[in-house]
Amino acid sequence: MLSATIAIIVSYLLGSVSFSILMARWLRKIDIRDFGSGNAGATNTLRVLGKGPALLVFLLDFAKGSVGALIGMGLGDGHHWVPVACGLAAIAGHNWPIYFRFKGGKGIATTVGALVIWGFLPTLIAGLVAIAVIALTKYVSLGSMILGVLLPILFYAFDLNAAYVWGAVVVGALALVRHRKNIVKLANGTENKLGGGKKGEPHGA
Repeated sequence: MLSATIAIIVSYLLGSVSFSILMARWLRKIDIRDFGSGNAGATNTLRVLGKGPALLVFLLDFAKGSVGALIGMGLGDGHHWVPVACGLAAIAGHNWPIYFRFKGGKGIATTVGALVIWGFLPTLIAGLVAIAVIALTKYVSLGSMILGVLLPILFYAFDLNAAYVWGAVVVGALALVRHRKNIVKLANGTENKLGGGKKGEPHGA
C-alpha cells in the first residue's frame, strides 16, 4: 500500500541523518569516521568529542528509531509489519546512510529507539542487562551484542505479535553482523574498553 511505502522511505531517509558525523563536522571540522574506532555512533563520539556530544548523539539516534516506528504505526492501518519495516528502515539508514556514502554506524541506539515502540517492557529488560554488562566489563560492543541476542528471546517470551518477534530477530542478527570485527577483537583481547584510548586519536592508530 502506498502509505506504507512512503512511511518506509521517510523512515530510511530520517535514519540516514548521521548526527555523529554532523556533530564532529560542526565542533571540530573532522570526519569522525577517520578517528577512534571509525564508527559513526555515540560510543565513538564519546571517544572523539566527549560526554556532552556523545549523549546528544545517542538521544538523537534513539529518536530516529522511535520516530520511524511511530510513523509506521500512524500510516500502517493497524498492520504490525509496517512499524516493524519502518523501524528497520531507520536502522538501515543509520547503518548505511544515503547522505554519507552509505558508511554509518552500528545502529544500536536507533535499534533501541525502534524497539521501545515495538515492545517497551522486553526492550527495557534487555537494555538493563546490556547496561549491566557494559558497566561490569567496560565493553560496549559486548553489551550491544547481548542486547541483540536477548531481544528476540524476550519478545517471544512476552508473546508479542509475530511481526515484532521477527523484527527483533532481524535486528539481533544485524547487531551481531555489524559487530563481527568486535567479536574478533574480544577473542584476541584487543577490543577497546569504554573510556580507553586517547580522545581524538586517528582511526587505526
